[in-house]
Amino acid sequence: MSAAQHNPAAGAAVLAAADGTGLAPTADATPAASGPMALLTGRLRGGRRRPPRVAPSRSGRKTRRAGWLMVAPTIAHIGLWTLIPVLATFALSLTDYSVFDAPAWIGLANYVEIINDPAFRKATWNTIVYTFWTVPVSMAIAVVIAVMLNQKLRLQNWYRAAFFLPQVTATVAIAMVWLWMFNPQTGLINGILSVVGIPGQAWLVDPEWALWAVILVGVWQGIGMKMLIYIAALQNIDESLYEAASIDGASAVRKFFAITLPMLKPATFFVFVISIIGAFQVFDQVYVLTDGGPANATTMMTYEVYRAAFQDFRMGLACAQSVLLFAFLLVLTLISRRATRGDEE
Repeated sequence: MSAAQHNPAAGAAVLAAADGTGLAPTADATPAASGPMALLTGRLRGGRRRPPRVAPSRSGRKTRRAGWLMVAPTIAHIGLWTLIPVLATFALSLTDYSVFDAPAWIGLANYVEIINDPAFRKATWNTIVYTFWTVPVSMAIAVVIAVMLNQKLRLQNWYRAAFFLPQVTATVAIAMVWLWMFNPQTGLINGILSVVGIPGQAWLVDPEWALWAVILVGVWQGIGMKMLIYIAALQNIDESLYEAASIDGASAVRKFFAITLPMLKPATFFVFVISIIGAFQVFDQVYVLTDGGPANATTMMTYEVYRAAFQDFRMGLACAQSVLLFAFLLVLTLISRRATRGDEE
């Protein structure tokens, strides 16, 4: 018979040592079993023992309060200028609100009207077509330019700034320049076409060409930001990968498709998402170039929101259109996120 069985204090010390805490059980504890069985049943019931909660010290509480005070302005800004307007948009979309009169509850009537509105259906289709062409085309051009400008070139920074300049230039100013270029009589584009014997077009007046003219402007303007993001991603690719490929005799094209593009997948996903959001929010160039015409050939979802809110003063209808636009962007973002999840993992 061991000493632990003769002496209860010694047994408690043995259990405390086996438990790893170094503390003997107190008189307040009422275990379901005694001796080694209490230790066994305690581990079976509770699994891993939770670490004891430690009350934050006075300095820790001060640090936590200081942290909340620092983020309080940001939280207040987001709540005041983002959360409250979003909730108000959802609420007003269910009302008949014309700014000058009090909102009147009409339920889903605004959404039914939008679904049956041929102008909004046309705007939705134009927005999809605009996004379908501007996003992939501008991304493809941007990645090629980024690869070229990532090489050691003379005046490299100047070239980068030149390609990025349209991104930081006012959209209205850019649209005015393109408005002159698309002019049927004195425009630069028709002038170049006449030199090579191709008849000019009424780019912004003909319904068949107006949307393509807006798409061209969108592609040109969107290259700069995408190029900059791709250049930043290219500079994070390990050069040893290209060196190993060169030793194996890989060509520049093979390196591009086997190394560069796969390593750019995270950046490509980011560029893709922000490009879709930007394309669905296109407004300025449409407003300046075509004013949604001719015959709604270039109207977009955002332009219909503007028309309902600030021309017809139907704020409830405009809010419902904004909710549908938000739903479009949310669904497209979730789909793209799910499509690229396997590549990221």
